Amino acid sequence: QVQLVESGGGSVEAGGSLRLSCAGSGYGYSSIFSSRCMGWFRQAPGKEREAVATIEPDGSSTYADSVEGRFTISKDSAKNILYLQMNSLNPEDTAMYYCTRRRLSRTCVMRSAEFTFWGQGTQVTVSS
Repeated sequence: QVQLVESGGGSVEAGGSLRLSCAGSGYGYSSIFSSRCMGWFRQAPGKEREAVATIEPDGSSTYADSVEGRFTISKDSAKNILYLQMNSLNPEDTAMYYCTRRRLSRTCVMRSAEFTFWGQGTQVTVSS
């Protein structure tokens, strides 16, 4: 099994920045980040979980339109850590943010149903 633990959430004012981290461990941990698609999703109260950003083993990344140009996904495969740098935050970014990984595929898709392993989430709250 793969365990994912997010950290770095918090409360910020609009225009501020946060960096989320996701630490991975478990079976085959050495390849957790280097061989499969990984991503960040978020879910606000009363809304469906939505994709924020994904990254493939070769480093290719995809972003939701709502965060393009403001958020950056990256990873340190040697340390098994996934990051999400979030700049120019606005109240619409308020949500629980989840780190996730596909079970077998290297290819990323922006659908939560395609991801198998999930962290417990870290809350991000942006005030106006």
